[in-house]
Amino acid sequence: MMNDLVSIFHASFHPTKGNVIDWSVKASEDLNIDNLEFSALPSGLHLVEQDTIYFSKDGHQGVCAFRRVKSTEEGHRGFRLSSLGVLLAKSTRPKPWRHVPALKELMTMLYARMELTDTLQPSDADWLPSRSYFEEHKLNSADLGGAGDWTGWSHELDGENRDPSNINPTLHLPHLLRILGPSTLTLYKHVIGRKRILIYTLPPVEAACILCHVAADLCYEQQVDTNSNRLPGKSKEGINVLGMITLSDVDRLQAESRSGRGWIGCTTDAIFLERPSYYDLLIDLTTSTPNKVTRPTFYSSRLIASLQPSPSRGPTYLLSTIRFAWSDVKLWNELDRILQLDSSNCHSSNSSCCTPGFSGISDQKSKLITTWTDVWRVYEDVCLVCAGLWIGSWRGNSLQSYSTSNGAENWGSVKLEGDDDLTLNSISGIDEGGQIRSLGAGIEGRPSSSSPMRETGGMFIRPRNAAGSKYTPQSSSTDADVDHAEFSTLEDSVHDDMQLRTTLALLQTFHAHTLFRLSTLESLLPPPNERSNKTISLVPKDILALELGPFSSVDEKYLEWLVLEYGGGTTLVVKRGWKDLFGIVFGYGY
Repeated sequence: MMNDLVSIFHASFHPTKGNVIDWSVKASEDLNIDNLEFSALPSGLHLVEQDTIYFSKDGHQGVCAFRRVKSTEEGHRGFRLSSLGVLLAKSTRPKPWRHVPALKELMTMLYARMELTDTLQPSDADWLPSRSYFEEHKLNSADLGGAGDWTGWSHELDGENRDPSNINPTLHLPHLLRILGPSTLTLYKHVIGRKRILIYTLPPVEAACILCHVAADLCYEQQVDTNSNRLPGKSKEGINVLGMITLSDVDRLQAESRSGRGWIGCTTDAIFLERPSYYDLLIDLTTSTPNKVTRPTFYSSRLIASLQPSPSRGPTYLLSTIRFAWSDVKLWNELDRILQLDSSNCHSSNSSCCTPGFSGISDQKSKLITTWTDVWRVYEDVCLVCAGLWIGSWRGNSLQSYSTSNGAENWGSVKLEGDDDLTLNSISGIDEGGQIRSLGAGIEGRPSSSSPMRETGGMFIRPRNAAGSKYTPQSSSTDADVDHAEFSTLEDSVHDDMQLRTTLALLQTFHAHTLFRLSTLESLLPPPNERSNKTISLVPKDILALELGPFSSVDEKYLEWLVLEYGGGTTLVVKRGWKDLFGIVFGYGY
């Protein structure tokens, strides 16, 4: 049981006062919960029946369950909008999603009692279940008894204290990679570079909130691992997950921008589209709706040099469309190969939770959406093939970072250093040559002391059913209902295991690629005691060693972000002389 709550509250929309917090309980009177009503009830939420919203407040992570219920109360226009939310204690790895099922149940109980008593406003007795839940899960130890510590992906997703019923947002990583496509790597670069990332969405907002947490997990292991000998960054925590933000958070965004830690947030306020100075990357999820049948659009915020600067107006920022770079092709090929090996694929029952706006669509319209998406996929594949051929002409295979497995069809691929190839066969233990990664070398592969895990290539996987418990095959029965139940349980167990293995394989691939980039960058930097106020000049040959494109302005910015975060005060200068460019094109000296 998680004893990590510092507050529980109920926010609702008042016809004359607007959003208000009409009930709350706090572990300490010093805790400030002002303005949480805006995060719990973002604009546009009146269009949906129910939703889940993740948010943060002064370093505390939180989550709330939203309901729109019918009401005859005057001024409410037939509906009452309300959210029941909790705020968690600060920790290295807070897990607000663990309280979501309970919050939904408490909301159902609250309005069921009001309907039975035919009351319009909750009474003190109506709050008793919510108050009891808070007292049961209230913070009683500053260190949370170790529950908020980071222990590695294998322990969090498949250890003894894993989340029940697969509610951890990280498990949605395969679904979201399928939705974002190769542009996922644009997001990845901004996360490791600790930039400011804003996701614009329409209600429901749960998918956007999940995307915030999953995006932070792409580089989480590298960013929080301060005990290794790897190239250290300026920040010792993971990129900050703000969750839902509104116009009331403008001052907060400016303060977060000055911290240099970077942040990821989502919003339903379209006015942020006209204020690109507040963020570096904008992901517009509304372009992925059924009406437009395209992928989400990525925009980069860039400063425009004004010919006649005005002190009153300040600097001018504009949004420009940004796409994946050609240097992303090899890594995406590896990620896509892992996704293709996942038998559940994008048509699994769980993937709909990551696709806002697609619920309730007719089969005919669904086929139309799939058709247009396939056309876009063909266009992307052509770009990837062309880019792969061009990148392959730069140099031979590298032995440093990631792999697209065996075979001539994967020409130009590279290999994970120190790891077996990340096929699902190797992950499931079929390959006899699989080895367990040592502690600290990426995905932690340590067996549980109380429950044996199945050994796999690079990690441990425990067979389990949909409820998260250990699955034991039963003897055959003549009862058809029992056989059907056992088959369904086995099918759910196989699906959950496949989703878990795919997620771990993707996380391992991202982590290995991050280590490769940082280790190569470290070899190009001066010694640690000479990095402060030092300027280094990199030529195209150095950029190629980092698996980046020497002609790409996007990759050049990405390299500047890495040096700013991990360079220890070093300043970067990229030189592109005609001799270097000539050597790249014709292969001389490379």
